[in-house]
Amino acid sequence: MIKFHDVAKAAAMGAIAVLVSASFAAAQQGGKYWTPADGQPVVHRASPARHHIAKRTTRTPTRSALARMDDPAATKKKEHHLILQVNTNDPAAMNLALNNATNVAQYYKDSGERVKIEVVTFGPGLNMLREDTSPVKARIEEMALSTPEVSFKACGNTQEKMQKAENKNIPIVRQAEVVKSGVVRVMELQEMGWTYVKP
Repeated sequence: MIKFHDVAKAAAMGAIAVLVSASFAAAQQGGKYWTPADGQPVVHRASPARHHIAKRTTRTPTRSALARMDDPAATKKKEHHLILQVNTNDPAAMNLALNNATNVAQYYKDSGERVKIEVVTFGPGLNMLREDTSPVKARIEEMALSTPEVSFKACGNTQEKMQKAENKNIPIVRQAEVVKSGVVRVMELQEMGWTYVKP
């Protein structure tokens, strides 16, 4: 009787050992196992090796997105925008603005990218776009033909003030467009994300 009892006890211990090892094996494979204490499945973190693999997998799309950002073809689809402000009656400043416009337009043309450039004049700078006083009129006419990426805006408020002060009509070169306010035009373009430069 004592031997049978020892054999039964050993068999029960062996069965418990098999159940416990099976439970741990399931935990290693599925990430959870059943505990006899409360009868609820318990979720455990994956092993460091498994966690590392998961991280590596999630990084791949991020790298692909970054690669697409660095892709020259993706960059070429972007259009660049530049405002050049002229508010002084200085031929050197006017020529500098036109030089900057030409250089920027050529840079992006060579890169195969698109650009829009607006030269906005107001105050004394309106003389740049006046038909009767512009020292750079010939350059503006030539740029209108060779560099269509560049446009010219004349401040309507300044034009009105000059007309009252000089008691005559102030003609604007035909390559330019009159806007209500040059300063407001600069503000609106900046609010749309344009880059502002004062030569």
